[in-house]
Amino acid sequence: MTMKGLNNFLLSLSNYHPVVIEGMGQYDPRAPLEVAKQVHSQLLRHFETADIIEKPKLIITQGDPLSKHGISAITPLVADLLGVQRGLVCLDPSINQQHSRDADRTNVILEVSFSQMSSILETSISNGTTLKLEQEIDHLIVDKNKQRQLMEKAPLKDYFRDFALLQEVTKAACRQICGDVTVVHTAQDISPFSVTSFYTAGLKLGLVDEHQMVSYGVIDELDFEKIDTR
Repeated sequence: MTMKGLNNFLLSLSNYHPVVIEGMGQYDPRAPLEVAKQVHSQLLRHFETADIIEKPKLIITQGDPLSKHGISAITPLVADLLGVQRGLVCLDPSINQQHSRDADRTNVILEVSFSQMSSILETSISNGTTLKLEQEIDHLIVDKNKQRQLMEKAPLKDYFRDFALLQEVTKAACRQICGDVTVVHTAQDISPFSVTSFYTAGLKLGLVDEHQMVSYGVIDELDFEKIDTR
C-alpha cells in the first residue's frame, strides 16, 4: 500500500467505530449462530449504555480463514446481525506467508497490514509502543510456559507471539485512528493458553481501557483440556 493509500485507509476507518471480536478458533465446539446472537445482544446493550460517539460500526477481523466453527464463523454472523460491514488486518507475508492469502474477505471493505497498523501506533502514541507490547507479550509467554511445564505440556507454539501481537496492535491502532474501540469476547471463560488471553497486555499498557471491553455475559461449559489440544 502506498502512502496515499494508507492515508485514504486512515481517513476511511476514522469514520467508523471499530468493533473487535476475540475468541476461540475452529476448535470452539459451540454453534456459531448461538454465540453470535449472544455477542450481538451484549454489543447492543453496550452501545445503549456506553458513552460512544455515534458512528457507523465496523467489525474488525484479523485474517482467520473461514471455518464452520469458531471466530471466523462467528464474526460474519455478528456483522449480519448488526447490519454492518467488516475491516481486515493481516500479518505481513514476511511474518506469515499464508495469513493474508487464506483470510476470509466476505463483506470486507477496508484492509490493512500489521506493519502499517504498527507504524500508526508509533506515530500516534510514541516510538517504542509496539516494542512495549512485544515485551509484555514475551513476559506473558514465559509465565504461560511455566504453567504449562507444571502441567507437563509443551511450550506454546511460536506463532502465538505473532498473533497475540497482531491482536493487541490492531485494537490499539483502531482506538488511535477512530478515537474509541469496542472489544468483545466470544466466551466468558477464556483459556489461559489462547491467543485471546493476551488481551491483558493491551489493558496493562493502557492501550485499551476496561470500559471498552464487553463480556460475553453467559458461562458456557467449556473443557479447554479437551477442546484445545495445542
